[in-house]
Amino acid sequence: MYIAAAGLAGDKKRWLFRSLAGRSAMSGLSERPLMESNMWTMVNQRTRVAGIERPINCHTFRATGITAYLKNGGQLELAQRMAGHASPTTTQLYDRRTDDVALDEVERILIWPQSLQFHMLMPTSAGIS
Repeated sequence: MYIAAAGLAGDKKRWLFRSLAGRSAMSGLSERPLMESNMWTMVNQRTRVAGIERPINCHTFRATGITAYLKNGGQLELAQRMAGHASPTTTQLYDRRTDDVALDEVERILIWPQSLQFHMLMPTSAGIS
């Protein structure tokens, strides 16, 4: 959804995640990459707004992706290859299907600020409010 809304479909030469061109979302995206520190600031802000008290880090996203893949019928061996793990035992560490953590926690984090949704004319029916 981000790729289409940001107009990046088919663009393999420029940065995927870019900073804003100005001080507001209405100014669009620049040609500069989004700094990692800014990305984590956004993730942490949206985590708090969503009421998620657990710390979020790169392993959280990795575990969510692997768990969702396996939960939807994916094979451990393929998940291992996608994750670049030498051993399936390492991949199993990221499998949270048996945890009491709800996978929908990530979906409660608003990725797009309201002003950018309006600017990009993103449909709110896609689960983003």
